[in-house]
Amino acid sequence: MDVRAVVQFAAVTRCFSLFLQAVLNAAIPDHDAEAFRPPRSEQPLYLDSAVEWLLGGLSHWDAEHFLFIAERGYLYEHNFAFFPLFPVILRGLVETLLWPLSSWLTVRGRLLLAVALGNTTLFLLSVVALHALSRMVLQDRRLALLSSLLYCITPANVFMTAGYSESLFAALTFGGLFLLEKGLTFRACLALSIATAARSNGLVNIGFLLYLPSLHAISQICVYRTTTKGHSKVFHYTWVIVRLLLTSLLGTAIIALPFFAFQYYGYRTFCTPSVSLEQIPPALLTLGEHKGYRVPDENSPPPLWCMRPLPVLYSHIQDVYWDVGFFRYFELKQIPNFILALPMATLGIMASYAYFQANPDLCLRLGLWENSASKRLDKPTLGFYNPKVFVYIVHSTVLLIFGTLCMHVQVLTRFMASSSPVPFWISAHLLLLNEPLLHRRKTSTPNVQLQMQNFIRNRFKLMPQNPITGLLPHLKSCSPTTQSILGYFLSYWVLGLALHCNFLPWT
Repeated sequence: MDVRAVVQFAAVTRCFSLFLQAVLNAAIPDHDAEAFRPPRSEQPLYLDSAVEWLLGGLSHWDAEHFLFIAERGYLYEHNFAFFPLFPVILRGLVETLLWPLSSWLTVRGRLLLAVALGNTTLFLLSVVALHALSRMVLQDRRLALLSSLLYCITPANVFMTAGYSESLFAALTFGGLFLLEKGLTFRACLALSIATAARSNGLVNIGFLLYLPSLHAISQICVYRTTTKGHSKVFHYTWVIVRLLLTSLLGTAIIALPFFAFQYYGYRTFCTPSVSLEQIPPALLTLGEHKGYRVPDENSPPPLWCMRPLPVLYSHIQDVYWDVGFFRYFELKQIPNFILALPMATLGIMASYAYFQANPDLCLRLGLWENSASKRLDKPTLGFYNPKVFVYIVHSTVLLIFGTLCMHVQVLTRFMASSSPVPFWISAHLLLLNEPLLHRRKTSTPNVQLQMQNFIRNRFKLMPQNPITGLLPHLKSCSPTTQSILGYFLSYWVLGLALHCNFLPWT
């Protein structure tokens, strides 16, 4: 029933998000931003204007790169900042499911439909994966449910809806981590490997592969220490360590393979090109010359990055085209962007601080073994302070530090919301801790609880067991913590659609 409630709420929020972006895109004039806007290659067909009016807001900013790659392939050098899995999925939908519409829609129109259909499906899959992962790690049904419902109104909503790879990456990452928690290591590696083909920060997931099997190996060694003797004990120790090394090496190679394969493709495209300028459409060549976009040309000398000892195109693009680097974004003019990212950063800091305060010994031991005091406890710790949460806190903290110091800080919201469950876990934890209507124990206001239950039962029959929709009508009387968290999630949910879909700056 929990999964049903979460999926239904996610479906409702997706449909409303698509509707609202169409309304806001029509009501607010587009800002004249200096963004990537390639010329159209086809004459509009019968339904193109209608689809552009309904879904055109999904193609703005970086989404235009993904649509261009899906239609034209990797032509410009800076296109290689966008990994290939999402454009491949869009093109696949255009050539299969949406092919019957080719007489009424151009490739561009079908790509917009593919974005709406594909990201809606992928977001629903990511919701299911997050709920399953939360149930397994937190071992708390209510906290897992509330975390998943908060994810449905994620502050990164517009990037889960528009032509970005965030929904795809979240579905693969949360699904892969769930498989890894279940002990299905090979399947988990495949899922996390595919995630790396969607976004470069999939490489960070290697840390989970190195940590969780190590944790399992240490627990096995502890068991063998008390149940086996002599040569048998040495054999078991050796086998556990060898299996751990093989799993780590093979899994790391599987997860990292898509990244290095893509970099090799970029190297072959620009360092040993096989095309000339005459083979590139004149309109696209003119755009490249006007904007300074490099195109492959077999008659020109290779770019300087090809001469480096490790010629990684992705690093070159981030450095030259986006000016990404350590402390490069720390300028006075970027203060508004730091403020924009502050709520997500605050959630990350609060999660790390609260977890360390509750489990200082566990954190100092890196969560790898139990001390004698914890072994004597009758009941294991459940919820957000569960020892299994430790590795996710570390992962979230690494993303937060790297995103703050080395990236355009405004992308921190979608960067963390699509990569880590911790922002939703800490938000749900704070709500359950501070909101009387959600408290585990009975409160002193049973009439308010009864009123809330009746409201949910009568007004939200299509979304059973949904505490979020139950809280919204009583938001003014909720605790300040509830008002802050829900206010942040809902305001970013709506503002993102209004600003991003009209070429206005957002996260």
